[in-house]
Amino acid sequence: MPFQSGLSLFINELQTLKLNLKLMDFLYIKALHIIFVVTWFAGLFYIIRLFIYHIEAEKKPEPAKEILQTQYKLMSKRLWYIITWPSAILASIFGIWMLVKNPYYLEMPWMHVKLTFILALYFYHYSCHRIYSQLQNNIIKYSAFKLRIWNEVATIILFAVVFLVTLKSAINWIWGVVGIILFGVLLMLGIKLYKKIREKNSWEKAEKEVLDRE
Repeated sequence: MPFQSGLSLFINELQTLKLNLKLMDFLYIKALHIIFVVTWFAGLFYIIRLFIYHIEAEKKPEPAKEILQTQYKLMSKRLWYIITWPSAILASIFGIWMLVKNPYYLEMPWMHVKLTFILALYFYHYSCHRIYSQLQNNIIKYSAFKLRIWNEVATIILFAVVFLVTLKSAINWIWGVVGIILFGVLLMLGIKLYKKIREKNSWEKAEKEVLDRE
């Protein structure tokens, strides 16, 4: 009896250790997933800013235009291929790894909604890659204002994913969707207000320069 009791205790300890190691493995994978998601979004936010600077440099006189656009091309290339693309790939790998280790996540409704937003994020990333390729070849198809609006799409996706992961099944889907839409509307209004302020400041600056010349 003492031998059997000791053996049972030893087996239980091994099973507990195995579960703890499995949990630690999952937490390490989760931590790496979060880290690369953060760097992925950071790259997406900054790359659009570089696109805007590149487009605004088009209005500069030579040689400032060529110098600035050449520099923005180089900065965009480094950011895109050294940070953003690797982060997107690694975040995806660790995310899939988490689902493989815990497939029950796929049975949860909030995960289905999250994966829908992730698909939207992949589409957004692909669209940014197209804009990147166009600007590298001196093809400008979008205005700086349109890119400022496009930049907020990633913000909406980020907010949606964070709230989904945090609240999970506790979230009210209807109010959640309404909230995201309202947030998007507020962002658009903020961008338009920012544009009007910039235009007003530019006009006042130009008017002041004319008066100074006179």
